[in-house]
Amino acid sequence: MKIPTKKHSDPIPVMESFYTIQGEGNHQGKAAYFVRLGGCDVGCVWCDVKESWEMSAHPLRDIAALIDEIPAGVSPIVVVTGGEPLMHDLNSLTTAIHARGLKAHLETSGSHPLTGDWDWICLSPKKFKSPLEEVIRQSDELKVVIYHSSDFEWGEKFVDRLKPSCLTYLQPEWSRAIQILPSMIEYIKKHPRWIMSLQVHKYIQVP
Repeated sequence: MKIPTKKHSDPIPVMESFYTIQGEGNHQGKAAYFVRLGGCDVGCVWCDVKESWEMSAHPLRDIAALIDEIPAGVSPIVVVTGGEPLMHDLNSLTTAIHARGLKAHLETSGSHPLTGDWDWICLSPKKFKSPLEEVIRQSDELKVVIYHSSDFEWGEKFVDRLKPSCLTYLQPEWSRAIQILPSMIEYIKKHPRWIMSLQVHKYIQVP
């Protein structure tokens, strides 16, 4: 499948936007407005939003109009996700988010240069395409998805490259959670700097 790599600033390809509960990581359980951008060239075999990969399959949206759709009085958190959102120039998007008095949170594999002004950066690195050092160093949260037992050791290689305040999470890949959780629990007990992250939104069946 051909994946376009051209960066967009304004307008920007949007797969979907919705108001829900953040299901993962440090902000788990908080209400958040999600903006899912189209386009991804990482290609995780276990990705649960593969329909986001093809950038041209999603309509280009005017950024100001997109952010104006966020209802007044909702959570101040806007989570920009994908796909891989850093395939796009996100400066205009974060400017529009902050102009509404909202906080901009990013979920990324870190495989493209960082753009935008972020209040929180969640880095979820993938073996398929390594994250850039600039993203690793600026991340507030590292979330390593565990699919295979070798992923524990792989995740450790990022720890010394993070800023001291960065939180570190291990998260079981959803389709293998039952098999992975026992070994993850034991790993965290032996390496307590790690925190368990579960995809709570899937358990409670919300977007």
